[in-house]
Amino acid sequence: MTSHATGTPTPAATCARAMWALLEPVHAVTYFAPEARAAFEEAGLRGFWRGYFAGRAAPLGPVGPEPVVAAFFGFAPAMVARALPAVWQIAGPARAVEIRRAGAGAALRRLLQGHQEEVARAGDALLAVADRLDLGGRVLGAANAALPVPRDPVDRLWHATTILREHRGDGHVAALVAADLDGCETLVLRSGVDLPRTELQPYRGWTDQEWAAARDRLAGRGLLDPEGSATAEGRRVLEAVERATDRAAARPWQGLAVEERRRLAALLTPLAHACGTALRFPNPIGLPKPVPPAGP
Repeated sequence: MTSHATGTPTPAATCARAMWALLEPVHAVTYFAPEARAAFEEAGLRGFWRGYFAGRAAPLGPVGPEPVVAAFFGFAPAMVARALPAVWQIAGPARAVEIRRAGAGAALRRLLQGHQEEVARAGDALLAVADRLDLGGRVLGAANAALPVPRDPVDRLWHATTILREHRGDGHVAALVAADLDGCETLVLRSGVDLPRTELQPYRGWTDQEWAAARDRLAGRGLLDPEGSATAEGRRVLEAVERATDRAAARPWQGLAVEERRRLAALLTPLAHACGTALRFPNPIGLPKPVPPAGP
């Protein structure tokens, strides 16, 4: 949250932003780690995107492309339609949830070897935070929160980080819609700030014509300059979206005392750094490289 009088982020909103940078690497192994990819391929979901859409959409049930375009937001409808609903003929949603859990868990057991105590403590602490979530308007957050809580500590950690990650993502989508940005425009504007187009357009399925049309719309609003870089107003719009995302994600962190936040961040930092070794930077999700834990 922010102070409406000053626009200054509250401690809970600042915590929400910092925690995202620590939670996202743990969740993101499901997209980047070889164990996660292999789990989907062994189940017959060949090609990265079949596994991606099946795994991430599975908590929603056997949906077609339209709800997924809405919830995932940044993907071209044609790209989503190539995977859904066809993937459910290979692996139904319940099976896809299991495949996703198994693949992410295998990756985390390798990456977090030697951190068993931190894994168990962090997972339990994050599940307590997730229990405080208000899930109204949070479609992906709610769908993941409705899944059974695993017993295994590694699986519990991934489950908790995924609920919190998707809860934040739902709020981010709402902030983008409120800023009058569509899925393609969001990517084009971000590419005018800090992420290369090559990390965004190919991984979200937009054609060159769709990309150019979005660029023209943004330029017409004064958000991009003729070279495709974000103007001061374009940067202001994106910064406002990020602040709104932090506000929307702040409420569950308000229940933690400052010392509890620090302890949780200290637990998560080595885990995030270890998981970050399985990711690549830059990446399509805009995740910054985790900072290594401080030495003794």
